Amino acid sequence: MRIFLTLFVAISLWLVSNAKKPNIVIIFTDDQGYADLGCYGSKTNKTPRLDQLAKEGTMFTSFYTQAVCGPSRSALLTGRYPCRSKGWGMPAGEITFAELVKGAGYQTACIGKWDVSNRKPIIERMPNAQGFDYFFGALGANDPGTIKFHLNNEAAGTSKDMGGLTTLYTDKSIDFLKNKRDPKKPFVLYLAHTMMHTIIDASDRFRGKSKGGLYGDVVEEFDYETGRLLDVLDELKLSDNTLVLYTSDNGPWNQDKYTKKKKGHPEGSIFWGDAGHLRNGKGSPYEGGYRLPCIARWPGKIPAGRKSDAIFATIDFMPTFARLCGFKVPDDRKIDGVDQTNLLLGKSENGRETFYFDRAGIRKGKWKYLKADAHFYGYAREDNRAKEEELYNLEKDLEEKNNLAKKHPKILAELRKLTESMPKDGPGGIH
Repeated sequence: MRIFLTLFVAISLWLVSNAKKPNIVIIFTDDQGYADLGCYGSKTNKTPRLDQLAKEGTMFTSFYTQAVCGPSRSALLTGRYPCRSKGWGMPAGEITFAELVKGAGYQTACIGKWDVSNRKPIIERMPNAQGFDYFFGALGANDPGTIKFHLNNEAAGTSKDMGGLTTLYTDKSIDFLKNKRDPKKPFVLYLAHTMMHTIIDASDRFRGKSKGGLYGDVVEEFDYETGRLLDVLDELKLSDNTLVLYTSDNGPWNQDKYTKKKKGHPEGSIFWGDAGHLRNGKGSPYEGGYRLPCIARWPGKIPAGRKSDAIFATIDFMPTFARLCGFKVPDDRKIDGVDQTNLLLGKSENGRETFYFDRAGIRKGKWKYLKADAHFYGYAREDNRAKEEELYNLEKDLEEKNNLAKKHPKILAELRKLTESMPKDGPGGIH
């Protein structure tokens, strides 16, 4: 009887402990611009569901991801800058938040674009080996206009229907919530959409319906499908204990030389995203490459209707989840993320002090420094950029037009030194 009673108490305590832990849903888009959503300034795209999500939670306006796809994903998964986590070539030895949260009693699912195993079926670097109980999606992008799916570690067919991907991945996410989720466990759902990457398309329901051309159609369909997913959280009575995080991997393909007809793209489509007032876009160390929308909602926990300009980043997700979900971050490697729980919950308005731009420079407070040889991916390089150090006051010059390097030599020297202290090896791989 005593053994039975002890076991009953232990199980009861375990259930109570897990019931208090939040579920986490990460909605991650691809190549979406800072100003693509109505709540972030779009006058063209109608995004009522994401606008409503912002009203129900907090909008972050100084949120940083990375400049390109693979590095952005490895940084999100590991809490480490891509100079450490290696981007598309993320080693099997990297530790993801999914691996750690499983040890805290969570069920984990990854749906959509993986992109950290060099776009190859390398088992030890695929989602199941990196902490996810369930995976459906693609190991890479859709550049050829074809997607190759995997279900867990097995090939699961191909598709050329780019217009169906957003709905498909949403359907798979809903199926996980309704049919594959263990109701006795908290869960993490990492939904990484392929859109709005390269060969974009929308379904018949949305194609030709927006005022923003094909790209606008895709944005509005994504908004609708996100609404479907949020509705299921409500239907299953999961919303109140679920932290929803929406952001994107990098800035938009918006350079002039890429807004012309490109092989494989629909005729007449200029679909690149809108970076708003930010300079440049995907692949660039300017704000248009790294700064993305981020909306966080957790009813009753995260303040509603709030805007925060605190510096926050995807590398902060792991240590923040550690505190919320009850696990410890690795102590055998450098974790670049910081715990942002107090910022999320409105207990503090202070974010990160610094953020490093991969092989390019650093932001500290209102100041941003870029090296003379700051790294640009080839398609993002500005042909008229002078080969000189740059210093910007982002509070007064978000568009990065006024280089203050010569006016503030002490600040320049301080930020140069901080930049030089970071590792020199880059993420490598394909783009």
